Amino acid sequence: MVNVYESVDSNKRKSWLIVAGFMVFVSAAAYVISYAITGGDQSALVIALTISTLMTVGSYYFSDKIVLATSGAKPADKKNFFNFYTVVENLAMSQQLPMPRLYYIEDSAPNAFATGRDPKHAVICATTGILEKLDRSELEGVMAHELSHVKNFDMRLMTIVAVMVRMLTLLGDIFFRVRIRNSKKGGEVIFLIGLLFAILAPLIGQLIQLAISRRREFLADASSALMTRYPEGLARALEKISADREPLEAANRATAHLYIVSPFKVNISKFFLTHPPVEERIRALRG
Repeated sequence: MVNVYESVDSNKRKSWLIVAGFMVFVSAAAYVISYAITGGDQSALVIALTISTLMTVGSYYFSDKIVLATSGAKPADKKNFFNFYTVVENLAMSQQLPMPRLYYIEDSAPNAFATGRDPKHAVICATTGILEKLDRSELEGVMAHELSHVKNFDMRLMTIVAVMVRMLTLLGDIFFRVRIRNSKKGGEVIFLIGLLFAILAPLIGQLIQLAISRRREFLADASSALMTRYPEGLARALEKISADREPLEAANRATAHLYIVSPFKVNISKFFLTHPPVEERIRALRG
């Protein structure tokens, strides 16, 4: 049986191994694509990296405002949301974290998410459904999970990964739009390799991004158990949330990965899921 400390350490190692492998892949793909485009001139790589970085950094700094606005979230005060406020307040104090801003979404579907670029700018948002349908220990498990995302700087990590994915996508687009200047001997081979990378790299990048996201969910679950010392609370909460069939109308494809459980009740390949299967998460918590 794996204890909670070993689970946290294991999930951290696996996350960073995936990130390290992704960085190697991105570097190789970017070099090959830009070489095939320019015949050795790396200016395309610099331009693509600059553009993708500016795009992602802009969304990083304003992500909380964008997500809250698109979700129709409203500020939650202590008077009207006593359980919600005091649960988060107690957890934040126990972890020596700044009190995050709290918001709620008027929706009966139970779910919650965290956003913000660091603990000082963190936001936790919950639907009225989750606040009504969970008891205090279950709600504590969910809020500890969301605070773990804040404490583990998951938003910052996913921003770095998003920069790399956007760079691959942008380089692939450039490859198909500009004239190939590599006319040296062997250029046809480089062109074919570049073509292969241009087609496959964005897809592989998205799959790796999803894999990292799934590993961070396992890490947040384990960190939640460490915070509360009661993994059963989160396990029961996940059972209730996943069993609820009401659609979350405020969610969209751009924000789905933020929620504690995917708001879309669809059966798709495990490789394309933004979250690990709930059954696996519950089994890990109870193990």
